[in-house]
Amino acid sequence: MAMRSQIYEWANLALAGSNSTIRRVTGSAAVAISPDTDTDIFIGGIGNNITKPAETTATQFVVIEDIACSPWNGSAVQVRINTTDYFQNPDVTDQNGIAGLASPYPRGAPSTAAGTDNVLSSFSLYPDVYVLPGQTWSVIYRCLSTVSGSSAGTTTGVAAFVKYTLYDGPDALIANKLLELGVTVNPNNVDWYKRTLIEQQSAAAAGGVQ
Repeated sequence: MAMRSQIYEWANLALAGSNSTIRRVTGSAAVAISPDTDTDIFIGGIGNNITKPAETTATQFVVIEDIACSPWNGSAVQVRINTTDYFQNPDVTDQNGIAGLASPYPRGAPSTAAGTDNVLSSFSLYPDVYVLPGQTWSVIYRCLSTVSGSSAGTTTGVAAFVKYTLYDGPDALIANKLLELGVTVNPNNVDWYKRTLIEQQSAAAAGGVQ
């Protein structure tokens, strides 16, 4: 497929005796996370991970549409493209990213690990974040206090979520063209551009018939 919607869910869960695993498996336990530590949810070595960094090839274009994380422990998520953090303070200094209290995962999660309240989202990722061909990107999880994991008979789990659309091949070329035109890159606009090209080609073919 040339255009597909993707989601990735991360949690600090791994088999006992290990810090990370390729996929979520039965019997996983929560892994401890140190405070004020950046954890790449893709390849950070904690919880479920993939085998290589998230990156786009020369014929791919990624649009990140939503990010969220657990609302407790001062959790936050940050989008990092190559070595640059997307969310920054007004004076262009670093910040942790979007707080889980503003964009909780799952929606309606409590504000503390043992809480009973329901935190609703007050943040919408708009405009979307574009990852251009050839760029490496990641979603960074950070918490202000220690995530204890599974210890002393208690379990503290945290999670993060990212939703994105991957455009590949001809659709990636169209996505780049829309970006040049200042048009929002989304599936509807990509399909619109395709229809426009087909209509132009049909009109040109019809005009050439004698």
